[in-house]
Amino acid sequence: MTFSKQLEKMRTQDGFIAALDQSGGSTPKALKAYGINESDYNNDEQMYDLVHAMRSRIIASPVFTSDRIIGAILFENTLDREIESKPTSQYLWEEKGIVPFLKVDKCLEDKANGVQLMKPMPELDQLLAKAKTKDVFGTKMRSVIWEANEQGIRDVVAQQILFAQQIINAGLVPIIEPEVSIDSPEKAQAETILNRELMSQLDNLHPNHYVMLKLTLPEQPNLYADTISHPNVIRVVALSGGFPLIKACEKLAENDGIIASFSRVLTDNLYADQPQSEFDAALAETIDPIYQASRT
Repeated sequence: MTFSKQLEKMRTQDGFIAALDQSGGSTPKALKAYGINESDYNNDEQMYDLVHAMRSRIIASPVFTSDRIIGAILFENTLDREIESKPTSQYLWEEKGIVPFLKVDKCLEDKANGVQLMKPMPELDQLLAKAKTKDVFGTKMRSVIWEANEQGIRDVVAQQILFAQQIINAGLVPIIEPEVSIDSPEKAQAETILNRELMSQLDNLHPNHYVMLKLTLPEQPNLYADTISHPNVIRVVALSGGFPLIKACEKLAENDGIIASFSRVLTDNLYADQPQSEFDAALAETIDPIYQASRT
């Protein structure tokens, strides 16, 4: 029953997905932007305590609501922690009505053929089983494309689909994220190749196997229109990719049927020392333009 309700929400409701899944490598940068320097903690455990406090403050905020935010992506460390004495994923769903996702990739391989594939995930089945017990609906996994290299991009999509099949078999919905770097001098060409490879691989899925896509906002608006309408695709979402908030929202609004799944820009104006009223106001001012751009 929980899964079917979450599926219906993801298919039909306006809104966007909050990406709160900064992992070990990106957490220090996220904390620094929040006003907490590396000198403020002594080890990884203290670092994760601080970033969980930041995420908890965001999620528990009265402006972080299911009428505008339909999903949230969590880091595994967050999945193992609680908000107001409830596992984070279950707090999201039961208290907020927001669909929880889990980041499952374990960092990236070195660049080869103009891309970075995901590292092996030997413990993926165990992680998926744990996520399933905590009302997690789906997963997210990220690769990076740097060049318009046909073989490299084909390898990225093939690897994503291979892991996606494993995730589908575990009863969850994978978000496939083959990020095209906004700094690539061949970004437009790489996106054209990626679109072709995605359509080819999506056509090979079983009719009842569903995925979501998380893509860089393209140089050519509505490039991914065919993937949006593909029968195996529940939703296409966009990462901000390093664009500032206003630019990301402008580019998002150019692409019909794509909603946001922003991370850094969502927390840009939030600081640890803000009074709660100022924190909530700043968060609301960020949520609104992302939501409006996601309704196009």
